[in-house]
Amino acid sequence: MAIPRQLPNAITVARIPLAIVFLVILLLAGPQGDASLPARWTAAVLFIVAISTDWVDGYLARRYDIVSDFGKLWDPIADKLLTGLAFVGLAILGEMAWWMVVVILLREWGITAHRLVVAKEHVVAAAWMGKVKTAVQGVALSWALLPLHVLMGVAPWALVTTVLMWVVVVLTIASGIDYFIAQVRGARVAR
Repeated sequence: MAIPRQLPNAITVARIPLAIVFLVILLLAGPQGDASLPARWTAAVLFIVAISTDWVDGYLARRYDIVSDFGKLWDPIADKLLTGLAFVGLAILGEMAWWMVVVILLREWGITAHRLVVAKEHVVAAAWMGKVKTAVQGVALSWALLPLHVLMGVAPWALVTTVLMWVVVVLTIASGIDYFIAQVRGARVAR
């Protein structure tokens, strides 16, 4: 079965407005609490659907051999917008430390800016460590967004959330260092 060549790119682009709608619903839901359960569930499910499209567009592009420079460039941007808005939303609601958000966003947008600067020379695809980082961010954010505190209690939910966010920070820093080293090596080889 053939699929339209632009389908993976369309899925990537669709993640951008989904990210904005998600943030609005999350902020309207407010902090974790019983009164905000329907809106919080809606925001969490929307985030999970949006972050899952990252896997779908990549799978389709590779499976049908329609990987494009557009997708290589815009897929990480759409991911970073979605996860970045989730981190910021959680911090605004007081559910995540701002310093963690700043560290994560500096790495995310610094690398994205670098990709945009060198895009005329070559497109930098995501490395394996960056993909692992993105997957862990998706899991950690999904966990933090879901109102699971109702089922398991606030203290256990908060503990798991904190541990997951620390793992995210460590992976974010490690993958940033990995990216930097790969770019330095690549520049040396190009000379």
